[in-house]
Amino acid sequence: MKSEENLLNNFTELSAFLSAYNAFDEKEEAARLSFLQFLEAFGGFAYVRDNLVGHITVSAWIVNPKCDKVLMAFHNLYKFWAWPGGHADGNQDLFEVIVREIKEETSLQNFRLLSPSPVDLAVLGVAEHYKNGKFVPQHLHYNLTYWFTADENQVLQAKPDENSGVQWLTFAEMEKYCHNDQVFPCYQRIMKKTQKIS
Repeated sequence: MKSEENLLNNFTELSAFLSAYNAFDEKEEAARLSFLQFLEAFGGFAYVRDNLVGHITVSAWIVNPKCDKVLMAFHNLYKFWAWPGGHADGNQDLFEVIVREIKEETSLQNFRLLSPSPVDLAVLGVAEHYKNGKFVPQHLHYNLTYWFTADENQVLQAKPDENSGVQWLTFAEMEKYCHNDQVFPCYQRIMKKTQKIS
């Protein structure tokens, strides 16, 4: 799956996108400015996990055709339901990264992009933890969210090394299942944006 309109295939395109991005509120505007400073400071090193200050990640907001449910996964590391997504790991084609992550984390094979570029920006703090037996210090995720739609009747399958469940949640269920104080405000903002667009 590839969008001919897709942006953000490289560092230059990402910088241009962020410079022109119209933030939804003051929190997202602060994230946009922080993102630009981060890219200016680190360049291509922003895309790799070896950057212990922070690194670029992508997430997927996947809704059903009626746009009243969203696909979430229970993340083993964070212990709460959250959007599918992951690290760029050096790949500057962020659309390619998110397509890979959706397939790996949910087993979805058929899904369609609803917006040619990301619909949300966030800077998310990550607590110190161990990954594959290695200590990872507290750092930041500079995250971009892409918006997709998919048939909710497709077979779903968790990726056991990363999540222990994948399911569709109604927007009304989001607060119950996705109660993280840092991430839930992002979900609320995306719901407002996408409902307005759709």
